[in-house]
Amino acid sequence: MIKVTNITHFYEKDLALNNINLEIPKGEFLAIVGESGSGKSTLLSVISTLLKPTKGDVFFENINISDITNIDSFRQKNIGFIFQFHYLINYLTVKENIQIANELCLDEEIIELLELLNIEEIIDKYPNEISGGQRQRVAIARALINNPKVIFADEPTGNLDSKNSKNVFKIFRKLAKKGTTIIVATHDLKLAAKADKILEVKDGEL
Repeated sequence: MIKVTNITHFYEKDLALNNINLEIPKGEFLAIVGESGSGKSTLLSVISTLLKPTKGDVFFENINISDITNIDSFRQKNIGFIFQFHYLINYLTVKENIQIANELCLDEEIIELLELLNIEEIIDKYPNEISGGQRQRVAIARALINNPKVIFADEPTGNLDSKNSKNVFKIFRKLAKKGTTIIVATHDLKLAAKADKILEVKDGEL
């Protein structure tokens, strides 16, 4: 599904990634691990189209990302993003925060997602009325509302306790079984062990 060929990236003169080659099949749950500064977040940013590499190519279903003219439209149709910080809008309800990602979605679709995440009872609450774990699960629902082919998650459990962290990875496992490709960057090796495959990045290399 995703193919990365000869990816090298510099931040000015600092080498962040060095000649990375990688193939990720559809429905794989992949964990990218590495120490802070290893290059794992840079690799995730490149694969997810958020960062254009200095050299090399990223292919999504045999399409070269650099050939896509409207990258925003491509992301909206194909990709879901989950970050360490949920970025919910405080003056919007949970339902409204999810609708921002897909204005055409039905109420039933939102409720179904919230039920999957065990937070259906907070649909009309505001972010400051719910817990940190609930807020992160709302962010996951927002990422899923477009039925993306792939989800990229950068330290998605960084602000969660161990129980909620495990629950998030259980959700990723469910989604992968349904055919969604999941790519997670994490420093937590115990959580990474729940993935199908672990890739370690060290000094910009796999």
